[in-house]
Amino acid sequence: MSTAVVDGVGVDAVVFDWGGTLAPHLDIDLLELWRAAAERLDPFHAEELAAQLVAVEAELWARTTATQESGTLDDLIALATARLGLDVAEAVRAEAALDHLDAWGVHLTHDPEAVATLTALRERGMAVGLVSNTHWPRAFHEQLLERDGLIGLIDVRLYSSELTHMKPHPSVFQAALAALGTGAQPLAAGRAVFVGDRPLDDIAGAKGIGMRAVLRPNPAVPGGPVEPDACITSLPELLPLIDGWRRSSARPRTSRRSPTGGHSGPVASGPITPPGSAPPGSAG
Repeated sequence: MSTAVVDGVGVDAVVFDWGGTLAPHLDIDLLELWRAAAERLDPFHAEELAAQLVAVEAELWARTTATQESGTLDDLIALATARLGLDVAEAVRAEAALDHLDAWGVHLTHDPEAVATLTALRERGMAVGLVSNTHWPRAFHEQLLERDGLIGLIDVRLYSSELTHMKPHPSVFQAALAALGTGAQPLAAGRAVFVGDRPLDDIAGAKGIGMRAVLRPNPAVPGGPVEPDACITSLPELLPLIDGWRRSSARPRTSRRSPTGGHSGPVASGPITPPGSAPPGSAG
């Protein structure tokens, strides 16, 4: 595997967020997306139930700034129906979940430059990972990835609906590094780059365990005090970023002699801003 080096540390993997990064952010009517599921669950209280489903979903996402505990689509539906005093069988909840996913599926696409970018990363010797905060099941995500020609380009795919926590919890990023490692040895955090659109979930979470983090700013997502290592506005901009770090690493480091005649070690060169990338913290 070829290795790009960031500040003297090799980079062997690039891990992506999904929504807002590999898949475009959608400004969409959430109430409408829950309406078919609500009709399935209880046609006599469909409007009230649809509103409750939207509210519970918002509460689930709010956990990213609180407990960071994950949840599943069935957890969400069960809580919403219980709050309205509805006794809904598990099989009916499963059918309602499929109705909801069908409503989403017709709207979801991937970035048209994703296939070419991930292919180019793999040609450079990079392993590719995906970590998504989601209550949707793996099967739904994998169908979308397969449909758009991406599933074979992503070595490791993790979904919070199968984990105990969501990003930015450290365990989520650690799980990705473990999956990207060799045998029982996880990939070192410094050898992986995370790319995402959320300053808290993605950038702060990744940097918190020592990963390099690249922000793809999303106007719909609030900014934050954390500084990414670089910013991109499109997926292909990641390629010169990796190439720039590789070129920088190839330059010999300068050393200086100590008063005793030995070497005092490399002269610190400071953070690297690769050609064509935004300076850390300059956007978003």
